[in-house]
Amino acid sequence: MTTSLVEAPLVEALNVSRRFSRKLDYAEKIARFFGADLEEKTVHAVDGVNLAVYPGDVVGLVGESGCGKSTLGRVMAGIMSASDGEVRWKDKPLTSLQGEEKRAMRLSAQMIFQDPMSTLNPRKRVIDLIGEAPRVHGIAKSSEMRDYVASLAERVGLDASYLDRYPHQFSGGQRQRIGIARALAVKPKLLVCDESVAALDVSIQAQILNLFMDLKREFGLTYLFISHDLGVVKHICDRVVVMYLGRVVESATPDELFDNPKHPYTQALIRELPSVSDRRRVFTPIKGEIPSPLHPPPGCHFHPRCPKAFDRCRVERPVLKENATGHVSACHLNDLPASETKNATAEPAI
Repeated sequence: MTTSLVEAPLVEALNVSRRFSRKLDYAEKIARFFGADLEEKTVHAVDGVNLAVYPGDVVGLVGESGCGKSTLGRVMAGIMSASDGEVRWKDKPLTSLQGEEKRAMRLSAQMIFQDPMSTLNPRKRVIDLIGEAPRVHGIAKSSEMRDYVASLAERVGLDASYLDRYPHQFSGGQRQRIGIARALAVKPKLLVCDESVAALDVSIQAQILNLFMDLKREFGLTYLFISHDLGVVKHICDRVVVMYLGRVVESATPDELFDNPKHPYTQALIRELPSVSDRRRVFTPIKGEIPSPLHPPPGCHFHPRCPKAFDRCRVERPVLKENATGHVSACHLNDLPASETKNATAEPAI
């Protein structure tokens, strides 16, 4: 259940941007000096995002691959620094945290990744994978470690007799449970789940999602759940945030977002969700490809693919505006009367 907005956010991104730059090497600089058309490349992964996650929330972050949702998750978890803007933890800037406060924040925000095998050291046993962090940070004594790890393993659905096995001896779902137990071992407050069920079979997905909800109730956890699966997000989230090419374009409760989407991009995503009641509907994907984050388009980033784009969309960035209580979207159509919205040009901008 979403907490009252009177309470301060657990973690908050304020106008956060994250860019990745690749500078020219020595040979390329020489080649450019002699006339080669070479330039430094900058990927605009996250572009001026504002997002608050309150204690007890389950916030879903959705969008196409390459929209910047995983990068935003890493920035909010403190794994990656912001190029611009500010991330605040319990109303304090991350950059101002020092000593014990910084250590506590790092332990309180944990990530669970899509491919657990790539994040589990293949040379370590389960007891070491789960128990290393609590031992180093003094959360559990060495003499109590086996019992501590065994209790966590059993809580996430793993047999305690498996503690001396290695990651390659487990299935994908079991490895994901190991990753969850490892995150829980340091007693976090926030879990950033980055496509954490995308690589699993559907039946295993349901088990892991149910486990997440059980753990939320038991430990009072807060989730930032990153996914491209709208069905999963609708099932477990209190609030859904839609991203496109590094920007937030819409945010609302699941019921409000799925019943009354405002942004053309969100409308297109929801329109193509599989429906049992409409089996004969022809799948019509969004036209065009997502623009390169190396050279994002001016104005609204979605305008080259939007069937409702008009002149203003090509030059002016839309800001998030509230359409209903708790429902915001970033679209210039918000400023038009309903009659004009229906008549907005159906020809995509080029």
